Amino acid sequence: MINKALLLIDIQDGLDEVEYYGGQRNNPDAEANCRRVLNLYRERNWPIFHVKHNSVNPESPLYPTKQGNLIKAIVAPINNESIIEKNVNSAFVGTDLKERLDEQQIDDLTIVGLTTEHCVSTTARMAANLGFQVTVVSDATAAFNKVGVNKEIYNAEVIHLTSLATLNGEFARIVDTQTVLDEA
Repeated sequence: MINKALLLIDIQDGLDEVEYYGGQRNNPDAEANCRRVLNLYRERNWPIFHVKHNSVNPESPLYPTKQGNLIKAIVAPINNESIIEKNVNSAFVGTDLKERLDEQQIDDLTIVGLTTEHCVSTTARMAANLGFQVTVVSDATAAFNKVGVNKEIYNAEVIHLTSLATLNGEFARIVDTQTVLDEA
């Protein structure tokens, strides 16, 4: 029995509005790598969950009535793949994701998507705390620049790498796309 599932976090058109999110994003190949992992899961008929962020902020590109709320075409759901809709950083809060995973006896999650420092990290941390084995795919995630408490700018790549480092070993196993494909 396959007990693993793929979570695709917030891979939505609105996250292309880079200025809204900090002015710079790292890893322009993240979505293509998400697609590579998605294709593997589809080929193996392993469970797939698309997670979609519905912002409660009307100014956000991810607000439900805006075009940016749509899941990007490169990873768009097909064949009744599950869609989990959320309005906070964790895919587990205010959703039935945990119940769906439990019903399918899934205990191993692979996480890809956007953004490393927000919803990917929060979901990975919560998944680990709920007892799931978690893998975060480093090159199938991306981050944005951040402004620090003293108005300093932190580069997107630094944010990305630091976010992965804070997950590594304690909350998740961090690997790249090729490793996921090679281990399948």
